[in-house]
Amino acid sequence: MPGAMPGLHRWWGNPMFSALARNWFNVQVNDVYCGLRGFTKEFYTGLRQRCIGMEFATEMIIKGSLYGARIAEVPITLYPDGRLAHPPHLRTFRDGWRTLRFFLLYSPRWLFLFPGVALIVLGLAGYAIGLPGVRFRGIHFDVHTLLFASLAVICGYQSIVFAVLTKVFAISEDLLPADPTLTRAFRVIKLETGLAVGAVAMVVGAYFLFDALAIWRATGFGDLKYAVTMRWVIPGVTLVALGFETILASFFLSLLGMRRR
Repeated sequence: MPGAMPGLHRWWGNPMFSALARNWFNVQVNDVYCGLRGFTKEFYTGLRQRCIGMEFATEMIIKGSLYGARIAEVPITLYPDGRLAHPPHLRTFRDGWRTLRFFLLYSPRWLFLFPGVALIVLGLAGYAIGLPGVRFRGIHFDVHTLLFASLAVICGYQSIVFAVLTKVFAISEDLLPADPTLTRAFRVIKLETGLAVGAVAMVVGAYFLFDALAIWRATGFGDLKYAVTMRWVIPGVTLVALGFETILASFFLSLLGMRRR
């Protein structure tokens, strides 16, 4: 009805969060904020809700969808708030941010995984043009491109690791349902697998770094041609960092998985 909902909520906030819920969590509803709900006590207690603010309503819908609950909608009419004792408790930007924060925390895929993959792809593209020193229309992609590319790769890899760690933690705390893909992966990938991969990456990276030291030694520890030596140093540092992160993440994942065993 006229005046029942502020324009910003009606035309932006509510449709946006409802669309995110449909795309991120497969919640097939048109209004995740609708406060008129009907549910059984068994269903509600099974959700083990954690939120205590405005995002409480969206948590119920999202967790219900993730756990395979049957959800149906019945059209209702929203009337203006008739309370006179005090104004509505809703605060547009505070509660909007709390809802968005909840969406992100409940979706490691969108918060960590996809940005991480994008950064790694961008970094590998940087390596593809920076390592051979590609020239394109007067632009020379050199060691500085490699340095930026390494930054993207390291940050992207860290973001992907956070996606896995967050997912495992959320499952172990019953915040999210078990993920069959993750379960199958952990049957093959063990702590020792991560340690081996991390160690290999560190050894290869150390080889590049020692080779750069050998070049420096050959000059009598004098001045170096950075355009040459940095092509060894930057990949070496990157591989050592990635290998070290892999080893640490492997131990942490093994620790998180102990409770599930």
